[in-house]
Amino acid sequence: MIPDSKIDEIRERIDLVALMGRHGVELKKSGRSFKGCCPFHQEKTPSFHVWPEERRFKCFGCQAGGDAFSFLQRLFGKSFLDTVRDLAKDAGVDLDEAIDPGLKEKAQIKDATDVAAEHFKSRLWDAVVGKRAREYLLSRGVTEDVARAFGLGWAPLAWTELADKLRERGLIAAAEKAGLVSPRKTGDGHYDMFRGRLIIPIRSPEGRTIAFGGRLLEGDDGPKYLNSRESKLYNKSETLYGLDQARDEVRKKKSVVLCEGYFDCIGLHQAGVKNAVALCSTALTPGHMTVLARAEGKELVLLLDGDDAGRKAVERLAAPILAAGGKARVAALPDGEDPDTWARKVGPEAVHKLIETAPTLTQWLFATVLPQGPTSSFEAKMDALERIRPIAAGLPVGLMRSAFFGALSGLMGLPAAELESTLKGKPGATVKAVPKPAPGLEEKPPEQWEALFAAGVLRDVRLLGKDQWRAADELKHTGLRNLIAALATGHSREDALYEASEAVKRTLEEQALQKSLPEDDQALEQWFLVVCRRLKLRGLEEQLTRIARELAQSGGSGSDLTDEAREMLSQQAQLLALKRQIQAQKP
Repeated sequence: MIPDSKIDEIRERIDLVALMGRHGVELKKSGRSFKGCCPFHQEKTPSFHVWPEERRFKCFGCQAGGDAFSFLQRLFGKSFLDTVRDLAKDAGVDLDEAIDPGLKEKAQIKDATDVAAEHFKSRLWDAVVGKRAREYLLSRGVTEDVARAFGLGWAPLAWTELADKLRERGLIAAAEKAGLVSPRKTGDGHYDMFRGRLIIPIRSPEGRTIAFGGRLLEGDDGPKYLNSRESKLYNKSETLYGLDQARDEVRKKKSVVLCEGYFDCIGLHQAGVKNAVALCSTALTPGHMTVLARAEGKELVLLLDGDDAGRKAVERLAAPILAAGGKARVAALPDGEDPDTWARKVGPEAVHKLIETAPTLTQWLFATVLPQGPTSSFEAKMDALERIRPIAAGLPVGLMRSAFFGALSGLMGLPAAELESTLKGKPGATVKAVPKPAPGLEEKPPEQWEALFAAGVLRDVRLLGKDQWRAADELKHTGLRNLIAALATGHSREDALYEASEAVKRTLEEQALQKSLPEDDQALEQWFLVVCRRLKLRGLEEQLTRIARELAQSGGSGSDLTDEAREMLSQQAQLLALKRQIQAQKP
């Protein structure tokens, strides 16, 4: 991905008038702008204007407009990225130097992962090859619709099936870094790491596959579950399995059901718990908490195995949750049960009831570590304190810490101050705040109407064809323009969002929530036309304001008008006519 700062640098360096001249557009100076016949439609009277200082152009005839990138894209039909690369050469901007080598490696791993994901899916749904894996899914109650929604796949018991494909595409080195293949110990070549395994793709919140888990079904080669190694693409400390499927329900309910296994998550979704996600590691990290906050999951419901390991896991997860000030509850399963098999056994209604009636995390914690409360023996209280120690040590100084020790005092029948002294640790050591970018480096979020335009196109890229006023040309935010350009040139919604900056992602999620895009196609189109109209009118108002300011500076109000003033008045009249036309045409 080309950094936005480099795109801005290219735009600043390009001489727009000279660029257009090299591509056959004859321009003559007209006041502070240049004027000529539009290259995008047939006309005899020039209506194509270029403002070099503002680095933009506008045709008042066909409404084409934008900057150097827009001009070449429209002229040659090239993709946005190809246009950026061409103009970078003209401007003397070294993009290879600008792109972090780590980003190149990440892009190659992404390509290798894409090839693997498609390969695994095709093998699962092959009538003959995938039969064993499909039978296993059926035995676990996973329907075909759910299997396809989660992108499940199959890696046959073969040594080089995937490696051969990756080698043909020149991606074998990237695949090795992603943990998809491994070099042979003797001789040349590579072999597949996933063999005889049901494949569970691990996806980013946007839905892009970034890693894999594999459940052994055939052969006895390796552990029951094999997971991708971490890479430039995949960090398990910042990834929650199933969030791509759960994010809409999480945003709606403001709640996340957290389990520990892939099939627990899949099983809960099939039981109607659409806000379920699973950890890809044994620890809940600050990175996970940040991802949950970004998804607007304000409450966690822990739904783990009903055994000693599951109960210990709740205690382990309690420390980072409480240290981060999180709100959580615990849905405790009967002894010996796990979320997947229990959900299939009792049905959706019982699962939802368990979640709805789950006690708070501290209620469950206190009842578990010291069931008899103040009447417990001295030894039981000391054991309970040891279990609570890692949780208490991470609590930050403040009301939460005081309230926790106050509640613990009631449970133990011991003074809060003595308990805090006994369990003292470095407050706030467990979870650190996410560092903020240095001043001036943080990307500004997109403006509201621009974000709404992008949210509509993300919902249905066909809406770009309904943009009769060319509102896309009015987008100012470079990150949003990159996103729209990617969608317009055939990139998937997941890919476009995955490559977008965090500022763009956050804003789009907020706008999609606040404005609630219509579900009905016809209503969505009408809504989109309103957004386009607002963007276009905003652009016209800015142009009219600029012309009025320049007229005032040139003294163009009397009968003795300069040529520059006459030209600006002509532009003003055309803009006002267009403004009236747009206002009259209600969407």
